[in-house]
Amino acid sequence: MACFMSLRESLCEDARANQGNTKGLFVVVAYRLSNAVVHASNPLFRLLGMPLIIFYKLIVNWLLCVDIDCHVTAGSGLRVFHGQGLVVNGATILGRDVTLRHNTTIGNKHAGGESPSIGAGVDVGANSVILGGVRIGDGAVVGAGSVVVHDVPSNAVVAGNPARVIRQRSAPA
Repeated sequence: MACFMSLRESLCEDARANQGNTKGLFVVVAYRLSNAVVHASNPLFRLLGMPLIIFYKLIVNWLLCVDIDCHVTAGSGLRVFHGQGLVVNGATILGRDVTLRHNTTIGNKHAGGESPSIGAGVDVGANSVILGGVRIGDGAVVGAGSVVVHDVPSNAVVAGNPARVIRQRSAPA
């Protein structure tokens, strides 16, 4: 029951975060439900949820071209804007209130390698690439077109290839 409450709360926060963004909300809700199925402890629930996983793969991954692996760990309030071409590796960890945009790749450098851990309130610009076991601190901003291969401190704004800190934001009150 606690798992269901957590799912319900995440879905409510995701709905608030994607208000007015129908495609983003559809993608995030489909991801959340698929994620619940793959992490269910009850084998019967996993079996009954397989059509949902197939739906997610066919519609979200193939038709909408948004590949957020259903094994991704994501905090509530996940936002997806213009998700076309978005790829997130299954071992990636996303904090609360993360914003992802189109043509972004988040994953490992080689099969079985470490994947990124992205903190709360991070805003990832379009066409960004975040690779390897990097840690992106809370409140950071990854500028559009950036290639992140090193850790990013909290509240930093990074841009470029390779991404470098271009300024430090003040911490939210």
